[in-house]
Amino acid sequence: MAHPKRKISKTRRDKRRTHYKASVPQIATCPVTGEAHLYHRAYWHEGKMYYRGQVVIDKQEAVA
Repeated sequence: MAHPKRKISKTRRDKRRTHYKASVPQIATCPVTGEAHLYHRAYWHEGKMYYRGQVVIDKQEAVA
């Protein structure tokens, strides 16, 4: 089995990990409903599913 020849210091270890961080998701606001949602994602608002400002699914029509 492979094993390190020298101990990696805490500083060197932490320098390697500096680029690993959480990213903030981009949030868009719909011009039609004013609802905040993730980019490129459909979202529900008052019983209707919207995508790019247009109604994709209407729950009221599906039930009736």
